[in-house]
Amino acid sequence: MPREFTVSDFDFALPPELIAQHPAAERSASRLLDGRSQPPVDRIFRDLPDLLLPGDLLVFNNTRVIKARLYGQKATGGSVEGLIERVLPGTNEVWAHLRASKSPKPGSWVRFTNAFDAEVLGRCGPDDGMFHLRFPSDPFALLEQHGHVPLPPYIEHADEADDVRRYQTVFAREPGAVAAPTAALHFDDALLARLGARGVATAHVTLHVGAGTFQPVRVDTLSEHKMHSEWFEVPPETVAAIAACKARGGRVVAVGTTTLRALESAAQGGTLQAGARETAIFITPGFDFRVVDVLVTNFHLPKSTLMMLVSAFAGYEAIMALYRHAIAGQYRFFSYGDAMLLQRTAAEVQHG
Repeated sequence: MPREFTVSDFDFALPPELIAQHPAAERSASRLLDGRSQPPVDRIFRDLPDLLLPGDLLVFNNTRVIKARLYGQKATGGSVEGLIERVLPGTNEVWAHLRASKSPKPGSWVRFTNAFDAEVLGRCGPDDGMFHLRFPSDPFALLEQHGHVPLPPYIEHADEADDVRRYQTVFAREPGAVAAPTAALHFDDALLARLGARGVATAHVTLHVGAGTFQPVRVDTLSEHKMHSEWFEVPPETVAAIAACKARGGRVVAVGTTTLRALESAAQGGTLQAGARETAIFITPGFDFRVVDVLVTNFHLPKSTLMMLVSAFAGYEAIMALYRHAIAGQYRFFSYGDAMLLQRTAAEVQHG
């Protein structure tokens, strides 16, 4: 009978000093653990063109991280920390996480950075866990001027000028993410040029990464966990590029779990469909992958949904062995850390 995984199965002990607080001096100088074979091979990220084949297709997430963190005060004087989760298209309205001693009430105002006032329209989002705010003008412009880079909770320094540049991919285009698609942070222009010269094609999707990517799983039974929803778009030209790649015998290489989630969400009807929509897909061992053959990904938090995703993709035992290898080898973990290269395995059926 298939094994029933619990959240505890995806736990591991990580020495705190392995949590990368700053990026590598050069994007492509990060380490890359090639986990497609046993034993795995320790490499440098700039080796990637040698590990891919002419005719392969790299698919990137071209979302752009916005300066989503704001600091301010309620009308009563109490301090507020805001994290903008989503800008509602065609409006000056946003969904935001607000941290304050007492939650602001609908109809009240929050003043951010002593620069502009946002009206609280009410609660919103899953379980009414966020606040619906109206800004006085274009939210993207106000955030760019007054916001801070929304560094993950495990990065302990305040955002600096270097974070503005390095917590963003070199091909970021569509604003809306509150967390970077971190596997793509390792690519620089020189590496992209080498990949092109190698005959590796590229395509893009957009998935605006939400703050929910850092939320812990609070239940031990996987089926009881409810995923956060994120907006994504797969353009028609990417669907065509994937079809052409498959036809020529190439491999679809997803850069990051966000790209994988977008592609596999768009294929849930059986075939890959272009378009824009929401996804709350939860990928766990036994998932039937339809699109992605190879995955480039960073190392993920213990007991996270992303640990479950990579275990579904490459096999649970293989992933846990790779993490043990990475910890023993002093790899750098999480958003500013190192990366892995994984091959898709057959849908995993574990027997307990």
